[in-house]
Amino acid sequence: METTPQEKTAQELFNEREKRFMDAIAMKVPDRVPIFAVETYFPAKHAGIPKKTVHFDPPTWFEAYKKFLLDYEPDMHTQSIGAETAGSGQAARALGYIQHKYPGYGLGDNTAFQFIEAEYMKAEEYDHFLDDPTNFLLRKYLPRTNKKMEALGMLPPLKILIMGLANLTPMMLAPQFASMFQALNQAAAEMAERSAHIEAFNKWTVEAGFPNICGSVALAPFDFISDFFRGMRGTMLDMHRCPDKLIAAQDKLLPFTIDLAISGAKASGNPRVFIPLHRGADGFMSIKQFERFYWPWLKELIVSLVDAGLTPLPFFEGFYDQRLEFLRQLPAGKVLCWFDRTDMFKAKEILGDQLCIAGGMPVSLLEGGTVEQVRALTKQLIEGPGKGGGYIMCPNTVLDEADPVLVKAWMDATKEYGQY
Repeated sequence: METTPQEKTAQELFNEREKRFMDAIAMKVPDRVPIFAVETYFPAKHAGIPKKTVHFDPPTWFEAYKKFLLDYEPDMHTQSIGAETAGSGQAARALGYIQHKYPGYGLGDNTAFQFIEAEYMKAEEYDHFLDDPTNFLLRKYLPRTNKKMEALGMLPPLKILIMGLANLTPMMLAPQFASMFQALNQAAAEMAERSAHIEAFNKWTVEAGFPNICGSVALAPFDFISDFFRGMRGTMLDMHRCPDKLIAAQDKLLPFTIDLAISGAKASGNPRVFIPLHRGADGFMSIKQFERFYWPWLKELIVSLVDAGLTPLPFFEGFYDQRLEFLRQLPAGKVLCWFDRTDMFKAKEILGDQLCIAGGMPVSLLEGGTVEQVRALTKQLIEGPGKGGGYIMCPNTVLDEADPVLVKAWMDATKEYGQY
């Protein structure tokens, strides 16, 4: 007698979902089309709690997350790349962290977190960064992005410390340092508490049969500079005003980026590495600029992760219709190309013989469509991009405001139509 899904153990479900997902990436034909949802704040909406809970009340948040997984049964959960990336609102408040605004801290209680982009590194500071990245991060970047860490700006250049730490003693006794150490202790306590809840939740997900989509996160070097240091405006100007320094900064960052991604994946025991891509899309830069400033480092990052035995999951935000041919340079059957607004039928045509693609379901439809429309598009995607394997169903972006009824209809339709 055949075992029904209800009769399978959690371990059997975990293995089945893991195999389904990895078979699709390896360009094998799985038993059915895998599906994941970028849930982010959606579990809070599903449970009827405010978004503020995600960052300020971990016990309540993770119970809501468990309810989402049990009610919808995706093949992968995305806790590690969703709202959790913004972390603890309590710790951010303790440090006076300004690069995020949180629901309940800078925003209304039911507003998604926002990243505050600015030129935290000035154009004239490239040389400082290139000469000594650690020195720049400690003495410039951290004081600018964390109000309670402004005392670090009082430190002399770190190279002077070769003369001995005793020179720092009078400075460390200053009130600004005492205040900073107090803030760091408070933030550390908040992070330790949150980390304990995350560890317990991750343990539960394994025991309940739900794999985590990734064990590590990496950024393309151009995006790292643009997101955290120079801002979009700054990096776009840098391509014209100081292109050599922008290139040199990416060269400096790439080895650290690769090492951190590999060590993070190994520490988690999960071989998949999520790579959110922000500035390389059609419309952000020309093809020539993409070839000169973006693609070489992204390609090396992805290939290096594959060489380390890991599975990169780059998310191509925006439109990449003009860049699809570049992706054919990536190792076949080793990378999941997850698309936002790219034409999925075109992506299948160009990449379908060597790379797994994911995406196609617009969140706008899951917010304001009908059950019939959702089911019809789901079927269309499975019969098109999903034909012959090498396809994973997922939304084009986060589900925050999606209609729970439509999300359930989409999940059910994928499992119904997606059988191979």
